[in-house]
Amino acid sequence: MNTESVVIVSAARTPIGSFNGALSSVPLQDLCSVVIKDVLKRVNLKPEEVSEVIMGHVLTAGHGQNPARQASVAAGIPYPVPAWSCQMVCGSGLKAVCLGFQSIQTGESTVVVAGGMESMSRAPHTVQMRAGVKMGDATMQDSIISDGLSDAFQCYHMGITGPVEVKADEFPRHGSNMDAMSKLRPCFLKDGSGTVTPGNASGINDGAAATVLMSQSEAQNRGLKPMAKITSWAQAGLDPAIMGTGPIPAIRKALDQVDLFEINEAFAAQSIAVVKELGLNPDKVNVSGGAISLGHPIGMSGCRVLVTLLHALQRTGGQRGVASLCIGGGMGIAMCVERV
Repeated sequence: MNTESVVIVSAARTPIGSFNGALSSVPLQDLCSVVIKDVLKRVNLKPEEVSEVIMGHVLTAGHGQNPARQASVAAGIPYPVPAWSCQMVCGSGLKAVCLGFQSIQTGESTVVVAGGMESMSRAPHTVQMRAGVKMGDATMQDSIISDGLSDAFQCYHMGITGPVEVKADEFPRHGSNMDAMSKLRPCFLKDGSGTVTPGNASGINDGAAATVLMSQSEAQNRGLKPMAKITSWAQAGLDPAIMGTGPIPAIRKALDQVDLFEINEAFAAQSIAVVKELGLNPDKVNVSGGAISLGHPIGMSGCRVLVTLLHALQRTGGQRGVASLCIGGGMGIAMCVERV
């Protein structure tokens, strides 16, 4: 077991596309391969120097066998290098980084590309027709709702061909104001008691993000300046009915003295509950904007909040940060990083 620090030497993401927007025509493996190539290029690493690729991904239906492997090969990483995906709903992209951390600490890998990817626009509608339909109707299911946004325990929604070049996040609603936001209708409860609207909930989006991990000595040998080292990470479970508070026990388990927090905003109410319960300074939370403004491509978001945190620490001169997400099914995940 290697007890040496694991560091992040490169971190990047694609712009986040709106649902059925600019990135909707881009195959998922292409979306992800672009960001893999970029994180390697930033630190002059060759594809053949990668030991393993791990990508968080939630909505896998219709993307073919092992989309992470497809993206890895498309990025020029040789066939002998294994690539695989993990599924922990909204926490998938951050869990992939945790798994990369473990792979390096156990000595299994030297250089790991870890991140997350999602194309919610390309998630299919499905129908169970394996045995055919003898009588009656066959109803199509939206895999975004069934596999990504519905609580499996309570059976309700968790809220109640040419090249395409996208240079900026597509989802932020420029020009929004409180008057316009107050007129938005509730999404889930229609009896007048609903409070969740498109203005205080995260979006349905497309995007990919990635990091490059290695031991601190490996970075030194390569002459690379780490962005940060991973100091701790934790995951926690709780009642699925209050999954939005998952970051609270996860952050408590991983917490240290912290300069900045990136806490994924599934919903405004959920995010505010986490900040209040932990007694956080709001000025330290999501200083670059959260998922309500940027978007929430499920499998990407875990790595997206980490990438945002790393660059925000560099920009502000902060030393320590926490990235955290609530997870459908009643869980939370958090990671602490420290600049070195």
